[in-house]
Amino acid sequence: METSRARRLSGLVAAGLILITQSACAPEEAATDPASAARAELASRVTIYRDAWGVPHVHGETDPAAAFGLSYAQAEDNFRQIEDNFARAIGRASEIYGEETLRDDWVNRALGVEALARREYEGADERLRALLDGYAAGLEHYVASHPEVRSEGGPHVLERFEPWYPLALIRYLYYQRGFLRAAGLAAPEIEAEMAESAAGGPGGEMDGASAVLGGAPTAVPELPRSEQGSNSWAVTAARSATGNPLLLINPHLPFFGPSQVYEGHVSSDEGWNMSGYTRLGFPLPYVGFNEHLAWASTDNAADLVDLYAERFDDPGDATKYRYGEGHRPAVVWTDEIRVAGEGGTELRRFTFRATHHGPVVARRDGRPLAVHMAKLEEPGWLDQWYAMTRATNLAEFRDAVGRLDMLFGNYLYADRDGHIFYAYNAAVPRRSEGFDWSAPVDGSDPATEWQGYHPMVEIPQVLDPPTGWLQNCNGTPFLATAEGSGANPDPAAFPAYMVPEGDNARSRNARRILSAEETLTFDRWIELSYDTLSLTAADEVPGLVATWERLRGADPERAAAVAEPVSLLRDWDRVSTVDSEATTLFVYWFETRWRLGPAEEGGGDPWLDIRALEEAMAHLEERWGTWRVAWGEVNRLQRVASGGEGFDDDAPSFASAGVPSWAGAVFTMWSGEVDGERRRYGVGGNSYVAVVELGPKVEARSLLVFGASADSASPHHLDQADRYLHGEYKPAWLTLEDVQANAERSYRPGEEGGRE
Repeated sequence: METSRARRLSGLVAAGLILITQSACAPEEAATDPASAARAELASRVTIYRDAWGVPHVHGETDPAAAFGLSYAQAEDNFRQIEDNFARAIGRASEIYGEETLRDDWVNRALGVEALARREYEGADERLRALLDGYAAGLEHYVASHPEVRSEGGPHVLERFEPWYPLALIRYLYYQRGFLRAAGLAAPEIEAEMAESAAGGPGGEMDGASAVLGGAPTAVPELPRSEQGSNSWAVTAARSATGNPLLLINPHLPFFGPSQVYEGHVSSDEGWNMSGYTRLGFPLPYVGFNEHLAWASTDNAADLVDLYAERFDDPGDATKYRYGEGHRPAVVWTDEIRVAGEGGTELRRFTFRATHHGPVVARRDGRPLAVHMAKLEEPGWLDQWYAMTRATNLAEFRDAVGRLDMLFGNYLYADRDGHIFYAYNAAVPRRSEGFDWSAPVDGSDPATEWQGYHPMVEIPQVLDPPTGWLQNCNGTPFLATAEGSGANPDPAAFPAYMVPEGDNARSRNARRILSAEETLTFDRWIELSYDTLSLTAADEVPGLVATWERLRGADPERAAAVAEPVSLLRDWDRVSTVDSEATTLFVYWFETRWRLGPAEEGGGDPWLDIRALEEAMAHLEERWGTWRVAWGEVNRLQRVASGGEGFDDDAPSFASAGVPSWAGAVFTMWSGEVDGERRRYGVGGNSYVAVVELGPKVEARSLLVFGASADSASPHHLDQADRYLHGEYKPAWLTLEDVQANAERSYRPGEEGGRE
């Protein structure tokens, strides 16, 4: 019997979207397996060009064919991560990792991610379904062409790749790992509801569950949420030496795990042509540039999620919850999670419930908490991305983003027509301002209901400011360009709950840089994109020096003991380099001061700056034998498997001048200490970086941390690492003519002769 996807592919064939010829596959296979024949036909309509850095430039006769080729290229470069991403996205990680991911899978099932993704796929228009079908078919074609992948690298829980998997991955990455985290739920609160939902009663099947919400078992330290952000800059033609607008795309994202980024380029004979970054498991690059325009996306802190404290207090029916003067029935369902263990796989059964606000995911002070997340059940995220990649001018781009279906993240845009544009971008619910939305609200009170969403016209935005430049580095939209210029949105025009974030050091640094540059060449744009001046150090070190000066009078002996490090920081130019001992001392001092600071609120230690310096010095001396250590000796870039071996001081690594996001430099790399090792290792920051000049012919250059391939035997495993660390961009070709002229090899999927 045909599979559902085979029937879908057969339907595409009948509709003329996929044309089958008997020469595309063996006659016996074509006669018995229309899905295989359709895959072979799609493969015959795709060419993958690999440039000198292994970046895939995929050209298809149709958009679905290009998506087919992109998935095939992704699988060549990191098949295991695609499998892992999809297993997590559909709530089946525990079949691989056991108890460690049980809570993650439980949350996934509570949110109904699989059902929502399936429903969105079935309801999508034929164009989007064809794109998803093509993407899934490319993965299936890779497995068929490389049967050895099913016997390598541990358990494989996915019997096949379904076209709705990318829609589940969107919800997993952005809702489960993103918005739900922003709700401020503690792990014990989730576990309390898990225990209640276990078939054996409260606590009945919970022994051993220990995963962090949205987490994964890994030897790699997790990138703190506060460090996941981005830089984006744009200047108009008037500020550019060539008369062409310029854009900087600089996302700060994890280097490992489900959220790592992948560079790719898709084009088709149907006019699709998009280059940029995506995640492993998405069918298109969703941030980057095409032949007409470019955009960056930076996280914002728009409040898109609320918690509702519910009361299941109907004496006659425990599944009913209080609402207004009466009760409503909850939606109740059961689901099973398979959990791997030493004795094999165990089946766990849970009962879930949801109110009209959303699924119940936690308990606080004995009360169930339902989570309401903006547009969780609504389709459109991927469809909006697709429309954005196909936009050819500002009007088309604004029409696409105006849907607010890709519902968070600032946009910064530039195009060949000379426009630059900023939008806060968020599907912000309309709420009564009479409640504290930072805490759970009473689910029984009808006044707490959302009243739809603010449309795009009510969201902060700026078009073509007279200053000639725009920036967003995860800061407030009310300082998108020069302060006092009159071009920024007016905070008074927006409700207080819409924009919670304030200013930050990277945003201030961007405004400093862009205000000072009258006319920018492309080379200067590139140079500035890797600036390592720490604005936080410029702000904070003088305060440390002033505290030390006071200490000299109060406690000369203590002041003398730290005179040398204070002098080092005072004389430092605040620029991070791999040779800088001051950078190392500053990072450790500021991190220690931040850690100690909350304990000192309310008028604590007047010598807090000095105490933090003393503790930072002691920590460095314990690890290194001296507090004078070059930053590049401490701060390293090393590629390890996402869930495999950990960082190792004895293994090859690279010195990095990048500093944490809070330091306010443009070149951002957050590194964490590792048990048993002296060095700190980067786990996030500058990931994919691109500089784009929007002229009659778009010129772009890009960098990807490490390299295109996760295979340690590939020449493209680490070939970009040194360039990445020094801001030595490589070309990012866009036209098919340039791609073909600069390709090191080209092939059709399945005909490349095996792995690289």
